[in-house]
Amino acid sequence: MTIHDASTTQTSGTMVLGAMFRAVGAYPSGWRYPGAHHDPRDDTEVIKATALEAERAGLDYIFFGDWLATGPDLEFRDPYLAARIEPLSAVAFLAGVTSRIGLIATVNATYSDAYTLARISASVDRLSGGRLGLNIVTGAEPRAAANHGREAHWGNEQRYDSAEELIDALRLLWDSWGEGALVADQASGVYLDPARLHQADFVGRHHPVAGPLNVLRPLQGHVPVVHAGTSERSRALVQSRADVALVGLGPLASARQATDALRVGAAAQGRGPLRIVTPVLPILGDTLEDAWSIHDTLLSLVSVSPGPSDGREGFDSARRSLAALEDVVGLPVGRFGLDDDVDPEVAARFNDAGARLVDLAAQRSGRTPGGSRPVRWRDLLVNHLVPYAVVVGTVETVANHLQNWHQLGGVDGFNILTPYLGEQFERFTRGVVPLLKARGLFRPYYTGTTLRDHLRLPVPENLFEARVAAL
Repeated sequence: MTIHDASTTQTSGTMVLGAMFRAVGAYPSGWRYPGAHHDPRDDTEVIKATALEAERAGLDYIFFGDWLATGPDLEFRDPYLAARIEPLSAVAFLAGVTSRIGLIATVNATYSDAYTLARISASVDRLSGGRLGLNIVTGAEPRAAANHGREAHWGNEQRYDSAEELIDALRLLWDSWGEGALVADQASGVYLDPARLHQADFVGRHHPVAGPLNVLRPLQGHVPVVHAGTSERSRALVQSRADVALVGLGPLASARQATDALRVGAAAQGRGPLRIVTPVLPILGDTLEDAWSIHDTLLSLVSVSPGPSDGREGFDSARRSLAALEDVVGLPVGRFGLDDDVDPEVAARFNDAGARLVDLAAQRSGRTPGGSRPVRWRDLLVNHLVPYAVVVGTVETVANHLQNWHQLGGVDGFNILTPYLGEQFERFTRGVVPLLKARGLFRPYYTGTTLRDHLRLPVPENLFEARVAAL
């Protein structure tokens, strides 16, 4: 894809599509849906099957997030985080199971050692044929500090300072082996050219490292770096160092301004192409009514108060009761029941945030105050608790949504979240993806072998050789 300027988005065959793997589903109650994968003890086969299904569809990558602690609260908030395979282990396993799909693993910069991570990532990139990507995060889980022998989780500025240093150190270490450093000439007996084996000599507060690395340069030169976030420091990291930005965006009408700003900022620093992807959680049915029914079932299975999980350890009843909606809608709601219909006259008195929540419920389930499918207070509460960009409908509905965001919102592509694993993921890979291909929005199949190829990112020049060339 050729980038002409920050306001130009090419659309023909250039959409980026990745699968965000969450073994027990991305929807909080996905693991409870009949027939859904729900037991992490079976994750090995599910990881393998999901990656192979994604590869058969030609997706650009499969993405593994991470969390460095666990506790009872995750059962209700994010059950997929409670027990999971470590991401670098998962992608190393998949390197031998798959052959074309990209493999992105999340790494927390706050608790990473630059040399160790450089070794592992360069090794996995070579073992996979150049398919690794690293999602560098700074972490928001305070319990992670004690798990890594620290008294407290660093503040935002220190965490981002560490992340920026880590990326810089990794790239210097990856470039330890210049072109021709490995001679391996049996006749002459010369194995190395010491002049082309470079010290990293990275000086920093958090990740000082000498080098050289004892693994050859990754096949991709530098493993592509992904970063997710919307804070000021997050945007600065994306613009200065990331290859892929994973960002949640607001309404479509304002998304283009945000994506253009990221690209302008990257270009101002002399960066190459920046790929911008946004998460989407499709809930797919054969008909719109079928999709609504699946969504209704998922929504009904979310633990809220009062309910069977009320009072259990980790259950935040204050956040999961109607009382949590009072500030959102701007009205006292204690006299209503979870399964009461929302009276149209009451809804008319909601503040702007409450009105947006009513619109959200209508978009996801066709439910409206006083309508043929009346919206209930439970619908408003659960939709408030589920922050993802949920799209409910048929394969055509979802394909249209992705096309509009790709063409009008300025995003290069999408991280696809699946409400539960099983038939919902296959509905996307076997229904939505072929439709996008037929519309010329997604390539028919793989045209390259590496993750950089899939993302249309150039192989970067070796930093040490670039310095010599500049002299």
